[in-house]
Amino acid sequence: MSRRAHLKTLLDELQPQDAMLREQRARMLALLANAKDPFARESYQPGHFTASAFIFDPAQRALLLILHGKLGLWLQPGGHIDPDDTDVIAAARREVSEEVGLSDLELASPGLFDIDIHEIPARGSTPVHQHFDLRFLFLAQDRLARAGSDARDARWVPLQEIEALHSDASVVRIAMQLNARARTR
Repeated sequence: MSRRAHLKTLLDELQPQDAMLREQRARMLALLANAKDPFARESYQPGHFTASAFIFDPAQRALLLILHGKLGLWLQPGGHIDPDDTDVIAAARREVSEEVGLSDLELASPGLFDIDIHEIPARGSTPVHQHFDLRFLFLAQDRLARAGSDARDARWVPLQEIEALHSDASVVRIAMQLNARARTR
């Protein structure tokens, strides 16, 4: 199955829980259908797909976040989809390996866990564009992570402490969702 067909299946299976996510899903499906190469990092109008990972610690009480080198925010590991990534899940796994050194991950939620579209500011010759982020939930088998590649730091952050970090609203939204789910278990 091609990357494009695989992503179409993942987006079709996603059940957005609110109007914002339904609108973002529709925009992602339009990008997938209309862009020449929606995975190419040089695709700026309106942007391109990226892949990222929310990673639970083995006890499912903390998420692994990185201090992003360029943005200065605590975010989930992730980034661009490379031409040799077989699919978007493989891209998310590769980004985790590069940014925090973890490779022994179990997909904790089948398919897409979340999506987010966010603006990337202009930098050098790169114009303002959007990242159409495809997010997966993984369970780590250990807590042996280290900062690498785009990360200035990496740390396991308890779910209830994420809101206090200098982060992104979508990361806080996910932490609150996971924290609520953990309390009902």
